[in-house]
Amino acid sequence: MLVLGPIGFTLPWLLWGLVVLPVLWLLLRAVPPAPIRRRFPGVALLLGLADEDVQADRTPWWLLLIRMLAVAALILGFAGPVLNPEQKPAGQGPLLILTDGSWADARDWPTRTGRIAEALTEAGRAGRTVALVSLTDLPPDGPVFVAADALTVRLPSLHPKPWEPDQAAMVGLADTLPDEGFDTLWLSDGLARDGRADLAEALAAHGQVTAVESPRDVRALAGAGIVDGTLTATVLRARPEIAGEASVVAHGLDPTGIERVLARATASFAADADRAEARFDLPPELRNRVTRLEIAGESTAGAVALTDDALKRRKVAIVSAGTGQEGLELLSPDHYLREALAPTADLIEGTVTDVLMAAPDVIIMADAGRVPETDALLDWIDEGGLLVRFAGPHLASSDVGRDSLDPLLPVRLRIGGRAVGGTMSWGEPKALAPFSEASPFYGLKLPPDVTVTAQILAQPGPDLAQATIATLADDTPLVTRRRVGDGQIVLFHVSANAEWSSLPLSGLFVQMLERLAVTSRAERPAAADLEGTTWQAEKVLDGFGTLGTADDRPGVAGEKLADPVIGPDLLPGLYASGDRRLALNAVAPDRALQRANWPAPVRVEGLVVARELPLKGWFLTVALILLMADILAALALGGRLRGSRAGVVPAVVLGVALALAPQGARAEQDDAALVREAGNVVLAHVMTRDAETDRIAEAGLWGLSEVLFARTSVEPVEPVGVNLETDELSVFTFLYWPVTPNQPAPSPQAYAKLNRYLHSGGMILFDTRDADLAGFGASTPEGKRLQALAAPLDIPPLEPIPKDHVLTRAFYLLQDFPGRYAGPPIWVEAAPADAEQVEGMPFRNLNDNVTPVVIGGNDWAAAWAVDDQGRQMFPVGRGLGGERQREIAYRFGVNLVMHVLTGNYKSDQVHVPALLERLGQ
Repeated sequence: MLVLGPIGFTLPWLLWGLVVLPVLWLLLRAVPPAPIRRRFPGVALLLGLADEDVQADRTPWWLLLIRMLAVAALILGFAGPVLNPEQKPAGQGPLLILTDGSWADARDWPTRTGRIAEALTEAGRAGRTVALVSLTDLPPDGPVFVAADALTVRLPSLHPKPWEPDQAAMVGLADTLPDEGFDTLWLSDGLARDGRADLAEALAAHGQVTAVESPRDVRALAGAGIVDGTLTATVLRARPEIAGEASVVAHGLDPTGIERVLARATASFAADADRAEARFDLPPELRNRVTRLEIAGESTAGAVALTDDALKRRKVAIVSAGTGQEGLELLSPDHYLREALAPTADLIEGTVTDVLMAAPDVIIMADAGRVPETDALLDWIDEGGLLVRFAGPHLASSDVGRDSLDPLLPVRLRIGGRAVGGTMSWGEPKALAPFSEASPFYGLKLPPDVTVTAQILAQPGPDLAQATIATLADDTPLVTRRRVGDGQIVLFHVSANAEWSSLPLSGLFVQMLERLAVTSRAERPAAADLEGTTWQAEKVLDGFGTLGTADDRPGVAGEKLADPVIGPDLLPGLYASGDRRLALNAVAPDRALQRANWPAPVRVEGLVVARELPLKGWFLTVALILLMADILAALALGGRLRGSRAGVVPAVVLGVALALAPQGARAEQDDAALVREAGNVVLAHVMTRDAETDRIAEAGLWGLSEVLFARTSVEPVEPVGVNLETDELSVFTFLYWPVTPNQPAPSPQAYAKLNRYLHSGGMILFDTRDADLAGFGASTPEGKRLQALAAPLDIPPLEPIPKDHVLTRAFYLLQDFPGRYAGPPIWVEAAPADAEQVEGMPFRNLNDNVTPVVIGGNDWAAAWAVDDQGRQMFPVGRGLGGERQREIAYRFGVNLVMHVLTGNYKSDQVHVPALLERLGQ
């Protein structure tokens, strides 16, 4: 290939034809021949006559130029010009393809795998052996060089891991490198880490090392926490040269249990700053629902921060008994409770009736006697509430719980046991006894200065020992507990202020409340708290940041979680121990992202190579246009375009312009289009900004429209492409939405229009076109993009389509819904929980509404698509089986449109006899 600047020629020897252009100039000047002048007296008789045939005495210079340019364009076109030809040095010997394989690679993984596939193809053509190694999954015996074809089949199974390669992995690879020479293609994630430079130098000693990096910045979340009562996420970046922004999205469960986007916040980076904070000003109800935070547009494990108990601030209600003296705050029990709980809980104060209306997690009653709202409190406790009561003068002087067990106390109380000198005489203040293993306070250290001078005593009985969870040094119960339904009642036998004991003045008081789940810690458990515990993984993250099940992974010792090292034995995810949850994220809170620095021998390239663009068609088109211009000019010079033929020129020019004008989708709806679409059945597809995908979608809807016109009473007009930002959606029957990996998300205004469209009876058919290989598109790029695109939509709970859904009988009787791919199920709105089967019918009564969304990955548009001649554009299956599959795909499309137009009409009783006959029942 001959390369001249940005253009290369695949057949450069044809360029020698340009040498003959000067000769061509001389030849063209000789045609037509110059006229010979002859003097003849009879010429006077011809004066005044008009000659219809005019011939120039010489060829104009501009016509010669057009002809020469046309010939030059033909020569250049047949020489095979290529724009941005890719020039690579010819490699020899084995090739090592090395990838970091970390979460930072996931942001552009399809491009990376494409680059690997390209390198394997080139190596196969050159007969080079290749080894493919990921630093996050090293082979035990070092690189093994095999034929390139053997690695091509393994490429789909190569995925990024949710951790980073460590220095030990790089040293291990350097120690297992073969002795012979080889070249290295290192697809780097662009992050600096220990051991990278040493490994690069070791590889350079064996041959040429080429590092490939993406120009995109690496961004990550370094965890989240509560700062000054606000949920705050720290965003990191590796390239701090200029100012920038990052959008952080908070995901959580709505009241129906469906995950949705709860809030968005922006982190603004100052110039030269490698971290910024995104703050979410959320009410406690929403903040406690947040399950994870992620950077918008970043599909990596590092861009996800899972939340755990540290962010779940409980709603605690304090019911005051008014025991403190006015102006003496330190004598009020409420003061000590507020000081202990305010940093880690959301406090509510008021009467029992008032706080119950706020649905708190915990209610604390300090020194309350008889409670009139006993029944309401018991109902709340039975549903899982926690009632914590403290003793005091009011409770001691009342008769509550003396004769019989009070419903709001854990044990019966003794009379007169409040002060020194009662039934139990104390000589000195009593210290606390160590907590037993059965106590929720087990493991807490006892401060030596915590003593008790007065208390309310419990009535001895057979159940007292079981109800006691803390005692004094003389075995007198200090804290008792009783379970009621799903909740519990706890009584501290001392007051909540410092009048009866020094417990409220100590840190032990806060720790005891935390162990009772009154509050949750604002920081991770310390190593001492994790010692001796075992944690089970509930959910784990993959390299793309998708949260999946942990399957049967073994439990993890708490000591490993104290200072976690994310790797194959400890995946990022959510871990549980009892009722506690602990989140491990891919990026540590103290992590700093920095760009990789490569040694001098390493050649660094960009990940995306300029796309080669063949220019042969363009040059031949230019030559054709110039030849047409030459014909028109020759006719004009010869006088052939006079009179009635004068209109030929503009007609030809107009035809050429129309032929060469780019064809595109409409820019926006006009009034005429709105009237037409509102008065007819129009099948529409969402524009994806991918020309090929949009072309297939339009062709598919054309094919389905023709089938509907031929087989049903529905007469759709030509389908259209829809711009979600500018077009009115309410006039469309339904929207076909093909999902592409890089499809941009609509604006909030467009999402508002989409939600109105769904609420008003519209339907969207989402098609990931990936054959749903992982189930609902869980791990494919299209499936991940679908999850991001559909998150802001008000989509109801979904389920795989049941066998008795109306879509199975809206026009045809179907039990399979293939497109170009067959097999995977489709997802529709879940049936109501109370849907019952109608007597005498083989299906339930689902006659309520139309499913607003249908989701699948069978690539229906490709199965429906027809060209301008009505021929099928894409093959489906093989032979007669493929044609049968295409027919079922058309029938699914017919059923889909009929379902949109008629609703659940086929659920009515009037159709029972015909349906039973067709079903053979």
